[in-house]
Order: sequence, then structure tokens, then C-alpha cells
Amino acid sequence: MSKVRIEEPAAVEAIVETGGEERRRTARSDLTVRVDYSTIDELFSEFTRDINEGGLFIETGKPCPPGTVVTLQFNLPGGHEAVVAKGLVVRINPGDAATPPGMGIEFDELDDSARLQINALIRSLRSGPPSGSG
Repeated sequence: MSKVRIEEPAAVEAIVETGGEERRRTARSDLTVRVDYSTIDELFSEFTRDINEGGLFIETGKPCPPGTVVTLQFNLPGGHEAVVAKGLVVRINPGDAATPPGMGIEFDELDDSARLQINALIRSLRSGPPSGSG
């Protein structure tokens, strides 16, 4: 299991307080899958909106506070085993007319197999459907 750290927890509050300044290192790819996640004392089931190599966005009307550690479990399209990861809530979005409410989760612990699955899926989503198929 490898640890991934893009931001320090102290910077998490700054993202919310400064209007959600963009800090992603890679572009997001649209992906909707059910994700089960838990905090130290609660279990939730929601849907993702998008994913990138460093994390994902979960649509929810009740986001966890920034800095909350969550355990995630979700299945990728075409995957045979659930991806299990630990993550950190790094931003919340209250939602508006253009975007749903939710929270950005940065992967903190992700095993190599899951990372390879996510990276392969993201590459395929970014490249689009195969050309000349019809």
C-alpha cells in the first residue's frame, strides 16, 4: 500500500476559506459509480461525480468536514475487485445551480493494483471511445 500526499492537512482549511482555489495536479475525468465510505463512526453510500489519479469527488448533501479521514470502497467499470482506499477530505462544495454539493477526497493510501486500475481507466476516459467503430 502506498501513501499519497499532495496537500498538507493544514492547507485543507485554506482551500475552503479562499473560495476553493484550484490545487489539482491532474484534470478530472467524469465517472459515476457508487462509493461506500466511512469515517471513524459513520458509514455512507453515495455516488462519485469525477475521478483523477489523486482522488475523487463524492456528491453529497452532507459532506464531511475538511481534514476528515475516510475509508472508501468502490468498483470501477470493468473491474472485478472493489477498490479500497483511505482518503482525506480536502475540499467541500456547497453546490449551486451549476454544480452539485459534495466533497473532494484525496487518496491517502491506495494499493498498487488499485492505482494501476484507476490510472488505466482514466487514460481510457481521456482518450474517448475508439474511432472507426461504426
